[in-house]
Amino acid sequence: MEITLNGYYTLILATLVLLLGRFLVRKIKFLGDFNIPEPVAGGLIAAVIVYSLNFFFGYSFTFQKELQTACMLMFFASIGLSADFGRLKAGGKPLLIFLFVVSGFILFQDLIGVGLATALGLDPLMGLVAGSISLTGGHGTAGAWGATFEDKYGVVGATTLGIACATYGLVAGGIIGGPVAKRLTNKLGIRPTADKANLSDVEQLADDQSLYSTKHNFDDDTAHKEMFERPDNIRLITASSTIETLALFAACLAFADIMTGIAKDTWIELPTFVWALFGGVVIRNVLTTFFNFDMFDRAIDVFGNAALSLFLAMALLSLKLWELTDLAGPILIILVVQTLAMIAYAYFVTFRIMGKDYDAAVLAAGHCGFGLGATPTAIANMQAITDRYMPSHKAFLIVPMVGAFFVDIMNVAILQAFIGIIG
Repeated sequence: MEITLNGYYTLILATLVLLLGRFLVRKIKFLGDFNIPEPVAGGLIAAVIVYSLNFFFGYSFTFQKELQTACMLMFFASIGLSADFGRLKAGGKPLLIFLFVVSGFILFQDLIGVGLATALGLDPLMGLVAGSISLTGGHGTAGAWGATFEDKYGVVGATTLGIACATYGLVAGGIIGGPVAKRLTNKLGIRPTADKANLSDVEQLADDQSLYSTKHNFDDDTAHKEMFERPDNIRLITASSTIETLALFAACLAFADIMTGIAKDTWIELPTFVWALFGGVVIRNVLTTFFNFDMFDRAIDVFGNAALSLFLAMALLSLKLWELTDLAGPILIILVVQTLAMIAYAYFVTFRIMGKDYDAAVLAAGHCGFGLGATPTAIANMQAITDRYMPSHKAFLIVPMVGAFFVDIMNVAILQAFIGIIG
């Protein structure tokens, strides 16, 4: 029996998933110690429940995708609205180095996929589907390339397989990032700033304020303007700033929708979320540079973090785990090897090349997130680390730009090269 839930009930269930995840992370020491993001913890439990209802009673659920998409676009718009040219310029050399590291892993990922697919008797193109198409690329890229493989190259079931692999990657990327970062921070001798699972809300607030004022010498206003790194910090926003900020988000989403239509089937065709991010960058810098507009970073921060959590909750709530159980054994082998390769690459390559310090550990966790899943997963991984240890402005500057702007471009270029060789 197919049960379709409208946006109202989808939102209710998503918030319940987030509350469940928060409860689990606070109460289960393992989840807190290994920095598992709250949406992932609650979402996996919800996905298991949905799977059980399907397995035992034949129920399947369809959730409103428009709401999930809107949350994803709002999250990327919030990154754009927080990115003034000064911050973008500040990325500098580390951004280029990280892009080089990420591009190297995309190549490594596709070599693994094609090599194992060939060794296991599969079409090499299936190895690309179980490689950077679905893992680095995510659901959107998997759907787009899957249709191309089916229509142009006759690869049967490429779209379904790609979506299933991307689903696996979304979960795996959210699970491995925290443990990798924990191992690296322990290696560096860094310990959590406080055991937040045992603190009351008031004590947590006092601890956060103490951390910013004593360890980083930030005043309250500066601390409030730091984006994404400590999502549980209290931000002071007003009704008027809320309305104006929502208007900015609406402008970003409208821009993204218009540009997606205009650029369709042209050389500048890009995913809608990239246009939302780009629109946010343009709107922010035009308003602040030419009109001296005071951006409400605190409100943007709140809406961006809320949208990110809701997107991940809805994405995991929509998982159809029975699609993963239907995957052939060889594909499961490829995915497991890809996961192990991501862990090894983040630990031995990303961490070392990016400086072997705390920022590099947070970057490694972020790389696990979008190397297997998606940029929101990377941000959630890094939030789980910085909320437990300390901020990492470098990581939160670099990962969103590489994950949203550049990784898709590099992925397409590398995929085109592979297809030219094996297609």
